[in-house]
Amino acid sequence: MWDYSEKVKDHFFHPRNAKVVQDANAIGDVGSISCGDALRLMLKINPETQVIEDAGFQTFGCGSAIASSSALTEMIIGKTLEEAQKVTNQDIADYLDGLPPEKMHCSVMGREALDAAAANFRGEEYVTDHDDSPLVCKCFGIDEAKIVKAIKENGLTTLQEVTNYTKAGGACGSCHEKIEEIINKTLAEMAGDVSNTTNTSCDAPRKVVGGCEGIEIKKSSEANKDNELVNEALPFYQTVVNVIEQMRPSLANDGGDVQLRKVTNDKVEVELSGKCLGCMMTDMTLSWISQRLNEALGRNIQVVNVGPKEQELINEQLPFYQTVVDIVEQMRPSLANDGGDVKLKKVTKDRVEVELSGSCIGCMMTDMTLSWIQQRVVEAIGEFIQVVNVGQTEHNHNH
Repeated sequence: MWDYSEKVKDHFFHPRNAKVVQDANAIGDVGSISCGDALRLMLKINPETQVIEDAGFQTFGCGSAIASSSALTEMIIGKTLEEAQKVTNQDIADYLDGLPPEKMHCSVMGREALDAAAANFRGEEYVTDHDDSPLVCKCFGIDEAKIVKAIKENGLTTLQEVTNYTKAGGACGSCHEKIEEIINKTLAEMAGDVSNTTNTSCDAPRKVVGGCEGIEIKKSSEANKDNELVNEALPFYQTVVNVIEQMRPSLANDGGDVQLRKVTNDKVEVELSGKCLGCMMTDMTLSWISQRLNEALGRNIQVVNVGPKEQELINEQLPFYQTVVDIVEQMRPSLANDGGDVKLKKVTKDRVEVELSGSCIGCMMTDMTLSWIQQRVVEAIGEFIQVVNVGQTEHNHNH
């Protein structure tokens, strides 16, 4: 449902420098497997000239994460480390002829990995500037300082933009109110007038931050009153109805459907069915609906699925199951040569469960092996699918 450029698709299906750089002298690790995105960037840097002579990456994440990592390596090989660090996350997106707004966090991760690798090369500790910052989004482990940094560096002004660049607020939605507060405070501080965050007396149009046209924060009594309104009692209800109805034919073409169930001041409840269901497809559909509604309403509103969950298809019930079986079997000899092994345990629509053993076990080796399997599977089936180890962990392996 997202519009990917041809260049993004090319780097996704044919990633450049997706490899281990054996003689790397600069390594940057960012992200987390548990949060859905992780990247290891490996650089070979000439100690005398500080020119990046080679670069490689291993990533766990979606197609945009793979494409962004691939693009980054091509952009920095041949540059000095100082020149490479001038590359911004927007430069990475531009190199790929643009990324969907919802995927800008992938280019941000690439930029963070470059900084981490640079610090590693210089013998420094990679400082994120927010080790003691309060946690805001528990789902993705995003703290306040990271949100503030993204707002300042990229000129973000809305909740949806913050989610696009950091993933914060992209899951359960319980942190939305806190993120809004951070946005308002940060923008007011950038404008040099913190008092704007509590100024509700001005009736001038709210277009820019600062002065009388600062961000409008409603008084709690007004917000509570708005939250009591439902469906037709809301002035924008018909707009939501129209947007949903306009989207249904496109969803139907893909074998899915959406029904509007309830609208409040800050939430739209829908019921998804057909091919709109499934972990990844549900998230994609909700994100698309949210984007369309945000554009129509001119503000962020949460969209949640309140319908039944999809009955899970497993193994042979899936059309691509045999492809996954073949890939895993093809990879086993290579793993065996290094003293490791992998066995396929379960396949669902969006997840491949494997059991790793031998030298494949261990924090770094587990992540590297899973990333390698994931890339092979994604290339073969043409869509993102998560690969996880359900076998023994490093702790069990050692004890």
